[in-house]
Amino acid sequence: MDSVIEKLSDIEATAEAIVEHAQEQKHEIEKHIQAKRDQFDMELEEETQAKLKKIRDESEKRVEKILKEQREKNQSTIDNIKKEYEENHSIYAREILEHIIEV
Repeated sequence: MDSVIEKLSDIEATAEAIVEHAQEQKHEIEKHIQAKRDQFDMELEEETQAKLKKIRDESEKRVEKILKEQREKNQSTIDNIKKEYEENHSIYAREILEHIIEV
């Protein structure tokens, strides 16, 4: 009877050791998975930030190009108006004076 109890005790001790070892392995696997998850998250964040920066930079270049074109167009219009004024300011002044006198 004692030998049966000893055998059962040995089996129970072996089972406990197996369970402990399995728990340790489980813990190590969880740490490994978490480390991979953290690495993935970090890489994804870096990739996302790089893509966002590229999109932002491209958008800024497009906006700057549009603004430059608009400035050039506006400057051209201003130059044309100044030129017309320089060429015709006497005529405009005379027309304004005639209009005032007619009233």
